[in-house]
Amino acid sequence: MRTGILKPVLQLLQILVPAGVSLAAWAAWLGWDQHRDVQPDGSTTGPYEAWQVIGLVLTLLLSVYWTASRCYFAGAVLGTTVGLTTAAYVDWSDDSSGLFVVGVGLIMMGTFVVTAAASAVIASPKGNGRESVMGDGRGNEA
Repeated sequence: MRTGILKPVLQLLQILVPAGVSLAAWAAWLGWDQHRDVQPDGSTTGPYEAWQVIGLVLTLLLSVYWTASRCYFAGAVLGTTVGLTTAAYVDWSDDSSGLFVVGVGLIMMGTFVVTAAASAVIASPKGNGRESVMGDGRGNEA
């Protein structure tokens, strides 16, 4: 009876933990920089610098690796996608033009595709150093 209750909780945690890590990573890397930089020629850049986005991607890659290497493929993909999409929506929703919805949609689609591909590589038998269930590649069955 106890494992019956515990299983859905563990499955939910497999999604909520990567989502929480994604929200925290967005806040740590991108959440504090909200102004655009004005260049001497009058053009504007930002609000994010390249090193901030690279730091966010590397942090999320560590989270996806940790989750997918434990065979929590759905948690790695869905949790990271939900967390990053939520963070982008909250951060950008004050845009009066309404174009933030396009950016949030692109974040959602890009995160889903990239984390699915990365998780597939990480969770594959050769990707994480584990032997295949079918055999060890030398004709010996498991």
